Amino acid sequence: MNAPRPPGFPFELRRLPAELPIWHAAVDAAQWLAAARSVRESGARLVSLWGTDRRDAEGGALGVSAAYALREGLVWLDLTLPEEAPSYPDLAGLFPSAERMQRATADLLGIHAAGSEDTRPWLDHGVWTECHPLRCDAVPNPVPAARDYAYVRVEGDGVHEIAVGPVHAGTIEPGHFRISVVGEKVLRLEVRLGYAHKGIARRFTQLPALDAHRLAGRVSGDSTVAFAWAYCMALESAAGCAPPRRALWLRALMLERERVANHLGDLGALGNDCAFTFGLAQFSRLREDWLRLSMQAFGHRLMMDGVVPGGVAHDLDADMPERVYRQCDAIEAEVHALRAIYDEHAGVQDRFVTTGRVTPELAAQLGLTGLAGRASGQAADLRCDQPWPPYDQLQVRQAGHRNGDVAARVAVRFDETFEALRLIRALCAEQPVGPVRADVALPGRPAIGAGWVEGWRGEVFVALELDAGGAIRRCHCHDPSWHNWPAIEHAAIDNIVPDFPMINKSFNLAYSGHDG
Repeated sequence: MNAPRPPGFPFELRRLPAELPIWHAAVDAAQWLAAARSVRESGARLVSLWGTDRRDAEGGALGVSAAYALREGLVWLDLTLPEEAPSYPDLAGLFPSAERMQRATADLLGIHAAGSEDTRPWLDHGVWTECHPLRCDAVPNPVPAARDYAYVRVEGDGVHEIAVGPVHAGTIEPGHFRISVVGEKVLRLEVRLGYAHKGIARRFTQLPALDAHRLAGRVSGDSTVAFAWAYCMALESAAGCAPPRRALWLRALMLERERVANHLGDLGALGNDCAFTFGLAQFSRLREDWLRLSMQAFGHRLMMDGVVPGGVAHDLDADMPERVYRQCDAIEAEVHALRAIYDEHAGVQDRFVTTGRVTPELAAQLGLTGLAGRASGQAADLRCDQPWPPYDQLQVRQAGHRNGDVAARVAVRFDETFEALRLIRALCAEQPVGPVRADVALPGRPAIGAGWVEGWRGEVFVALELDAGGAIRRCHCHDPSWHNWPAIEHAAIDNIVPDFPMINKSFNLAYSGHDG
């Protein structure tokens, strides 16, 4: 709780009682814009932007919020909007990733960024006409009708447009890709998402706060531990509850196992995308073994519902740490051998190297985050930058690269797998004793809390507001894919069409977690 106060904010910041340094402040429109400029000039970044309708509370109004990541921690700013003109200063000119968040906020709440250049709907595919589903007085549109979306057209001799999705041939989630090409060279890619929108934010308000961790864990199935931990961190922050040390140790163990499982799956899928099916077969075998032990240790292959308010659902059996330790040794030896095969295979390297490049300069401009950001020179990892328990005892070694191509993103996955295996062994060797869950008492007054966790894909953020009765007024869950989807559009340019699936897989961004 002794972290230094972030500079550049000439107004009062209140430190939230969280495991990470997180501050909150209410601002006016001038302070909102000045703070954004200060953050941009300092080289810090936007984490998330979202809106809230508080009009059902006495003196409440529509509002917009932004969260920024700084060296000193995270700053959450709230701006109350006037009822007669619910708009706020545009942030997309400072943070390009804000554009789609602002468009989604306009769809959900009918509040707009003044001066925004792109006002096309994002989540609304035509069925919400005249209805903003997160407003307190929202009434479903009785006659939904889909409408055309104004894609940016590329014109010229020989230009052809390829439309892919939103329904795909495989098990991929729905997303539409509009690819403009000359021959096989990609001139432009435009991505349209929102097809997996499930109304999660509204559903949160219908659930008891002590049960909603289960919904958070289903925002993105491959990041269930990260989202559940971020939600529980936010709830525990709002309630002033500190989980037991052993519970935090078990959460970290699950988070690192989630990281390894996803990296193993992606490394195999990337081999498959360049016709190296041997890689897919071997990594799929390793991932299956990994998931089976997770099932035995935590009761679920993906460890869903393992993280609960106040701690974890259950403890490990006495022999499990030793079994997990031995599995890490066995997996590490095989992954080392497979990395040598990938690195020495001329066909694989021909497809990986220079493909889908995002330069460090472009990555910084776009706010690229997570493993994709680290592969493009963006050295940010909460486990290193803001180590919360038990990461403050583990001295995490951050993976990184500067080439920003498929090969770099593959290299970061390998390096992060080996580091996660080291962390898991360290967690197994040093086990705190004690309870695995503490009681969480809701505060009985309006309260806010925030959770911020480095998932395998990048930083997961949850902002939680409780009313005086302990009910959820707003729970905003933010997936790192919001920042990284625009980067894929740039990464595809000047590559050939057959490389696009591999570029897409090298990022492996969420559809469901992004759409919410």
